[in-house]
Amino acid sequence: MKRTLDIGVLLSRSGMYAALAYASRLGVLQGVAEVNADHTLDVAFRVVERDPEGRLDRYAPLCREILRDSQARHIFGCITSASRKEVIPELERFGGVLWYPVPYEGFEASEHVAYMHACPNQHLIPLLDWALPSLGKRAYFVGSNYIWGWEMARIARERVAAAAGDVLGDRYIAVGDTDLDHIIQEIRALKPDFILNSLVGDSSYAFLARLAELKQEAGFQSGLTVLSCNFTECEVESAGSAAEGLVSAGPWFEPEGGSGGSFHEIARQSVHELAKLLHGRPGADVLPLSELVQSAAGSGHTPRLDPTNLHARQPAIIARLLNGRFQEIKRLPPLAADPYLTRQFGASHDGPLLKVVS
Repeated sequence: MKRTLDIGVLLSRSGMYAALAYASRLGVLQGVAEVNADHTLDVAFRVVERDPEGRLDRYAPLCREILRDSQARHIFGCITSASRKEVIPELERFGGVLWYPVPYEGFEASEHVAYMHACPNQHLIPLLDWALPSLGKRAYFVGSNYIWGWEMARIARERVAAAAGDVLGDRYIAVGDTDLDHIIQEIRALKPDFILNSLVGDSSYAFLARLAELKQEAGFQSGLTVLSCNFTECEVESAGSAAEGLVSAGPWFEPEGGSGGSFHEIARQSVHELAKLLHGRPGADVLPLSELVQSAAGSGHTPRLDPTNLHARQPAIIARLLNGRFQEIKRLPPLAADPYLTRQFGASHDGPLLKVVS
């Protein structure tokens, strides 16, 4: 007999990054359907859903509403780091857990967040370590004007400098802004070897379109390779042919050319992971996340999350978009997350790096 538990879903169906949220939402709902149909598990999930509509000011109130007005203690959602940081105080207030299934910039370890996707040592560092010897050392950074863009550029600047490279430009625009003339003009003048694109949603699609136009000009048929740690298959349709040639890093790419990418797949896996952590353990859904992970490990399940920092071990895959599909260039075996980059320049340490404390 299955016991049914409420889980929250906090993902936007509209707004400037709707394609990302749409893929994640479908992944959550697929995971719920699979768990509910799995007779080897004694848990089933009932979805309590709220739509923030891509508006930052709605995330915290809607998170509070889910935790206050339902039995849900585990919420799947948030796309931007800004929205994740908005809900953490509500998770702390009500003892909830956010299952965060998208890449982020690191430098965080909350006992109320399950970081299921990749952090910089699992995406940005491997991507730059491939790009600098392969493409050249003249870099240009462009990003959305919030913590994701800022931190990705900061980490990348350190890595490029360590490789004796040059950062030719580091520019930011507001999330959703598509006024890119000044950035395209600067890229035209500087001719970087590669561009780290940390723009989100509509801003990214507009940038790729403008850059594709620049590449048609004389003298720009080579170089200007775009690198990304957050562009997946779920955005190919929105970006169109302008994204061709983009090189992305992440833990998973569609093997058969699907459209969900890692945003869909990691969201789906996250639902399964929670179900396995709760299987055979009535009442465990109210445990603190670190205790839930540690106790599940003691009962024979090998959790995806590291109990010391609540980040998942993930492979690092580098792939290039060609003819609308990502083709793998390089793959690293699953890497333990190092959210504070204590090993980023080669220091070796096999023991726990970080303990989550309240």
